[in-house]
Amino acid sequence: MTETARMYGGSLYDLAAEEGLESRILEELDEVTALLKNDPQYLHLLSIPSIPKKERCGLLDEALHGQVHPYVLNFLKILCEKGTLRELSGCARAYRVRYNQAHGILEAVAVTAVPMTADQTARLHEKLETVTGKRIDLKTRVDASVLGGIRLDIEGTELDGTVKNRLANLRSSIANVTL
Repeated sequence: MTETARMYGGSLYDLAAEEGLESRILEELDEVTALLKNDPQYLHLLSIPSIPKKERCGLLDEALHGQVHPYVLNFLKILCEKGTLRELSGCARAYRVRYNQAHGILEAVAVTAVPMTADQTARLHEKLETVTGKRIDLKTRVDASVLGGIRLDIEGTELDGTVKNRLANLRSSIANVTL
């Protein structure tokens, strides 16, 4: 995340928090980010410097007026005017980081070789909340290369209980044995 994204996303969070709109703005920011990610040509159009800023902002107005909170729309216009609309995903990430900090939420990713059942996911979610004492935003991913077990990434801390990791440790131990 760039310093620009951190600054803009943080500023939007401060404004939303002041107005009690943190959750709504977060949701809308995520939706707009996903829309622009799915339509890179539209993002490219909004970033072309040869098109006057007023026209580019007008396109945002046409597409989003009444669909999102005015703060989100004005935020997008500011990014468009400054030529930093490509930083939107970083801004959204910075906003989410501030939101999570303020609401005691930790992001966690569980990586397994096969999809976890709903029951396994619920039990892991509950266990993580009990252990950390915080609310957990748990996402799951499947990566067949882990072979088995689970790897957890909680806010940058990795807990690796995968078969792949255990085999790597075993391989390293065997390589270091001198006869």
